[in-house]
Amino acid sequence: MTLKNYWYRLCFLLLILSFTAVLHAAEPPAKKPIRIGLTPVFLEYEGVFIDEWRVYLERHLGQPVSFVQRGKYRDIVTLLHNKQLDFAWLSGYPYVRNKGDLHLVAVPLYHGEPLYQSYLIVSSNDNQSRSLADLRRKIFAFSDPDSNSGYLYVAHLLSDEGEKPSSYFSKTFFTWSHLKVIEAVASGLAQGGSVDGYVWDTLALAHPELTSKTRILGKSPQFGQPPFVASRAVSTKQIVALQQALFQMSNDKEGKRLLKALNLDGFTYSNARLYDTIDEMSRTSNIQTTHP
Repeated sequence: MTLKNYWYRLCFLLLILSFTAVLHAAEPPAKKPIRIGLTPVFLEYEGVFIDEWRVYLERHLGQPVSFVQRGKYRDIVTLLHNKQLDFAWLSGYPYVRNKGDLHLVAVPLYHGEPLYQSYLIVSSNDNQSRSLADLRRKIFAFSDPDSNSGYLYVAHLLSDEGEKPSSYFSKTFFTWSHLKVIEAVASGLAQGGSVDGYVWDTLALAHPELTSKTRILGKSPQFGQPPFVASRAVSTKQIVALQQALFQMSNDKEGKRLLKALNLDGFTYSNARLYDTIDEMSRTSNIQTTHP
């Protein structure tokens, strides 16, 4: 190879490298995924549904979405505080305890309202129990110590009577899931339990063979549905974008299909006053909030 040809080839290679560098420089930087935390605040859906919901949100948000699932509410709150999550679908109880550090984004609509109830359940074979008083000295299942429907409501009722779950019942345990509370009562592992009424109702549609083994002993007053929240690090633009994506679900075919799977009518905006009752119970009840 002559020296002249060598320099021609070298110049051509440098030209190609420069052109490639310009093309890469012109490409927009890859968008970071929006990280959304999911907890037992809703049913333990299969991966197929989660993937379909992720694709739906990505299409409407125009950027990647990553769902992060944890078994305890407190784990999700910690991730929000550490800025390892952008958004989360949380229970009303941890929301009111951390609302100074969180933005309220959206609230689910169930039967047309942003409300739900806590159900006190017993075995369908229990024909004797008529109230919570009949479960004294019996085994009782809670879902999570940071759950409103799965712990706070019953603990508050007992607190008003000067009682505590640990001494009122012969034994208590946490299942870390509303579904598993129902399973515990249905199987006889527990003689009573406190569960999210929306979850019980939804399971009654999808798995009546399970819920038929339990009986609703009592229902709480209505509370604000578990909300979607955002970390304080999330921009207003990002919050508005997720709100629009969630609100849009009730207006298009794919969104309606996903909502039907969730047994919800849609999502709406609300404010912190929706959770005043939970806030009041949290502040006035003498309840230990540390995990067992």
